[in-house]
Amino acid sequence: MTGLSAVLAIAHRDFVKLLRDRLRIAADFVLPLGLVAFLGPALQAGFGAPGGLNLQTFIFTGVLAQTVWQSAALGLVSLVSDRETDFSQEIFVSPTSRYSIVFGKILGESLVALPQAFAIVAVGLLLGVPMSPRALGLLLPVVLAMAVFGGSFGLLVLSNIGTQRAASQVFAFIMLPQFFLAGVFSPIHGLPWWLGILSAITPMRYAVDLVRNVYYAAQPGGAPPAMDPAGLDLAVIGVLFAAFLAVGTTLFVRAERNR
Repeated sequence: MTGLSAVLAIAHRDFVKLLRDRLRIAADFVLPLGLVAFLGPALQAGFGAPGGLNLQTFIFTGVLAQTVWQSAALGLVSLVSDRETDFSQEIFVSPTSRYSIVFGKILGESLVALPQAFAIVAVGLLLGVPMSPRALGLLLPVVLAMAVFGGSFGLLVLSNIGTQRAASQVFAFIMLPQFFLAGVFSPIHGLPWWLGILSAITPMRYAVDLVRNVYYAAQPGGAPPAMDPAGLDLAVIGVLFAAFLAVGTTLFVRAERNR
């Protein structure tokens, strides 16, 4: 119960911080909503439905997964902010598990990503993206799980970074290639062998693919794109999440002790 209380308290703190930061709220919503509202319809109008694939729906599912995954990962920059203000040292000396503390941060940033997901779904519905009640019901827990997965990746990346400026530079370098290697905007099957290897080791790929698997399985009609089996996505995500959480927490706590 002590660990659960710590998780909920830290998650609540991060969610309240978002509600008080209007500039961040606006910035978090502008890009994904613009991609769904303009890029999807533009490509659909320009290229039609190659191979029976609805590009607007394809990009909608990709942006939905990419946004929550990336938002939770980037949100872990707050760990660096806490380190700079020495808040992280204060919470790590508290009598609770370090994993509870770190998971609380990840859960908080995952909850912060959910309003973006709701807004993307609302824009998709306005644009006519097919969305059955069953698909909506299944996507909600999957999207939340992908946000938690993204948060664990952010923890690993940020575990040994000391400043917010360095964190921003590192994330820009890491995130941009994943947009294309994960298949957010275009199918990734049939890539050259060297790009195929890079795509296979891209964590965001499995988040995007699982969200698409769930959407197309729950939504009747429409030609689904070529995807990896959902079971493979789940297995890879489970292994990566456990590895990111364990290694990221160990490195972060070690960095705090060495300060």
